[in-house]
Amino acid sequence: MSARRKHLKANLVALLLVFAAGCSTVPERDAKRLDMPVPARWASDGGFADQASTAWLEAFADSKLTVLVRDGLAANFDLKAAAARVDAAREQAIIAGAPRWPQLYFAPGYLRGKDSSGEAGAFSALFNLGWELDVWGRIKATQQATAREADAVEGDYRAAQLSLAARIAQAYFDLTEAQLQASVAEQSVKDRGVIADLVRGRFNKGLTRGLDLRLVLTDLANAEAQLAQTRNDVQILARRLQNLLGRYPDGKWVASNGGANDFAATSSQLERATALPEPPKALAAGLPAELLERRPDIVAAFTRLRAADSRLESAEKALLPRVTLTAAGGTSSPALTEMVDPRMVAWNLAAGLAQPLFTGDRLQGEIRFNEAKVKEAYNQYQSVALNAFREVEQALAAEAWLRNQERALREAVEQTAASRKLAVYSYRQGLIEILTLLDSYRSTLNAQSAHLAVQRQLLNNRINLYLALGGAV
Repeated sequence: MSARRKHLKANLVALLLVFAAGCSTVPERDAKRLDMPVPARWASDGGFADQASTAWLEAFADSKLTVLVRDGLAANFDLKAAAARVDAAREQAIIAGAPRWPQLYFAPGYLRGKDSSGEAGAFSALFNLGWELDVWGRIKATQQATAREADAVEGDYRAAQLSLAARIAQAYFDLTEAQLQASVAEQSVKDRGVIADLVRGRFNKGLTRGLDLRLVLTDLANAEAQLAQTRNDVQILARRLQNLLGRYPDGKWVASNGGANDFAATSSQLERATALPEPPKALAAGLPAELLERRPDIVAAFTRLRAADSRLESAEKALLPRVTLTAAGGTSSPALTEMVDPRMVAWNLAAGLAQPLFTGDRLQGEIRFNEAKVKEAYNQYQSVALNAFREVEQALAAEAWLRNQERALREAVEQTAASRKLAVYSYRQGLIEILTLLDSYRSTLNAQSAHLAVQRQLLNNRINLYLALGGAV
């Protein structure tokens, strides 16, 4: 049997199968049906409430943070681009549904020519009408697929909104921590300077060795270098935050009340740097099953799966006959005034049926292609859901460990502060070497710096948790 006859036979068999199926519909989908067991409670819930978190931004009770996030959501260029993609996807859905309606065209014209009888011209006004009757719902399925894809793009936009709000909040806390780190480093430089003056005075009196003075001055230089690094971190983080806010990265921002504020690490601002806030006490993690219907990226992935189902449905129905109506009419006359005479109008109307018989396996290829796209969308949905569960469990587990770390580092700050005072007294009495004194100052600086870092990590982890839970801004 020739290849062409095989293709023809396959087409006819497929046609009979689709006819037998009639106007098939997309399969029923359940967003909560996954290829993995989903527990009733989070494995790392830590005693959190079952009610899902909402409006997490207000939970921090920081008016400056709220203003920054609101401004960023209104001005960020990436988010504006995402909003434009939603508009484009909505219009694409309208375009996809247009063939369900009659297509009418008006084609006026003028033709002039010359033949053996002489030169003549004629005006024409022609109307053309074409309409494919969507008997089997093929065009409707395509329209549904495009509309669902637009819904998925809108889900992407909501996810981008939530992600942007979280990134602005984290950048704000990163900047606050950097300012506090610079303040701690500046105080450390002042303290090292006091020690350097003390040792220099003792050296001048012959009470200490030159090596001690060299060690102290080296330690002071290292502290000044660390201060320069922290101030550089401040300006980098300040400009990064401005970029998220859609503002020129000049290191300054204008508050809603019109007052100017400098992000730069000036001495006056470092003195005004406030402590990092405590994470909100109340945390509601909700239930794992609720996440599948609340997180925008999961909803978008599921919507794309349903869109792929509709694409497959449309490809299968392309094997069925297409019923079309066509009509044409108009008039043609050498005199423009005669164009309005109804007796000059001519028209025709036709109905047709087109049944695909042999298309070089194109239609079957499109069906197989869309079947593969359905499998891809299905597994992508599973992957997005699984990753979402991981993000929530990871953030929940990190909450407890970070709190334990914060408590330990807070204790370390208190102990190093006390030991530094004892070290200064002991050095003055000649009971310890200079290296022990310098170690006490380094330990104090390291403990304070580590404590600030873990406080910021606690805040960022809490924001990661809100983001993972899909809570509203």
